[in-house]
Amino acid sequence: MFHFGVMTRDQSTDPLVRLAGRGATTNEAGRHERHGRAYESDGWDGEAADSRILRTEVTLERPRSVISYNRSPDLPFDRSINPYRGCEHGCIYCFARPSHAWLGLSAGLDFETRLVARPEAPEVLARELRNPRYKVAPIAIGTNTDPYQPIEQRHGVTRACLEVLSDFNHPVAIVTKGTLIERDLDILTDMARRGLVRVGISITTLEAGLARRLEPRAPAPGRRLAVIGALSGAGVPVRIMVSPVVPALSDHETEAILTAGREAGAQAASWIMLRLPREVAPLFRDWLEAHYPERAARVMGLVRAMQGGRDYDPEWGRRMRGTGAYAEMQARRFDIAARRLGLDRAQPPLRRDLFAPPVRAGDQLQLF
Repeated sequence: MFHFGVMTRDQSTDPLVRLAGRGATTNEAGRHERHGRAYESDGWDGEAADSRILRTEVTLERPRSVISYNRSPDLPFDRSINPYRGCEHGCIYCFARPSHAWLGLSAGLDFETRLVARPEAPEVLARELRNPRYKVAPIAIGTNTDPYQPIEQRHGVTRACLEVLSDFNHPVAIVTKGTLIERDLDILTDMARRGLVRVGISITTLEAGLARRLEPRAPAPGRRLAVIGALSGAGVPVRIMVSPVVPALSDHETEAILTAGREAGAQAASWIMLRLPREVAPLFRDWLEAHYPERAARVMGLVRAMQGGRDYDPEWGRRMRGTGAYAEMQARRFDIAARRLGLDRAQPPLRRDLFAPPVRAGDQLQLF
């Protein structure tokens, strides 16, 4: 059971719960909660082992709106869709973890085990696109939580949203680690022929062991490279994303990741430095102490050197890449490798001129 009061991070979870396959090691209360949360045994610790496995729970949400708008000058899009809240991939570095606090949940284990699906999102999306005041521009999917995480297999919200976008001839840019995107090649190939879609596949490391610790339920790096091949082979523009670069853990792999991506069929590339906003910083520090204690000081020292002495600098223009000698060296390495591999090109712009709401039964036809 739980009681409320003063606590430390290592008191927030049942010590007997099996956390295999999870990224976070703690489940501290969200920053908007009035009380902390601590575990206290009720004397029934001898219960069946299966009941001690931390399982994924999915609840359903009926959204009022689906398209989210932003004015960030360092993002290449101004609107996005999130079919799901939370992400079972469990990437410990995920900058979206703090968003779970708005649900009254923890950015730790709750973020990767207490998920929210939005099955009515496609219907709401269609309604928003039909608004006479809507101005078309590319919609990004997967910029917060992964649209092709495992629960998409059951709920299919991402595919249904793509069907709507295809019907409206609306441009879309997708970012994912998930192999389930291959299921939607029929839609994506058709949209690619019309110049309406491009995809980014992110790879943090090629080392299987490190990947399993950093991203415990995400597809293996080699499998993601195969997805790049499948997309490229089907005519879908795809870029390899070296994201995030983790100082002193994966930073030495930049050139190898770009090379592997190019060989798989990627036509462009991008990169982002490790970001540790709000609750992500203590979660990541705990993860380092649990898995790489001998490197923890080195990793965080480099992070703070790029972030003005802090774990995270939220300023636009700096938050994605950092500043200082180390950040400049990483940027230079990426630029040289991308240019050598022919990945330094911009992807073709997505078409907006085809956008048109499809005619519905009962609509008055236009006369020409």
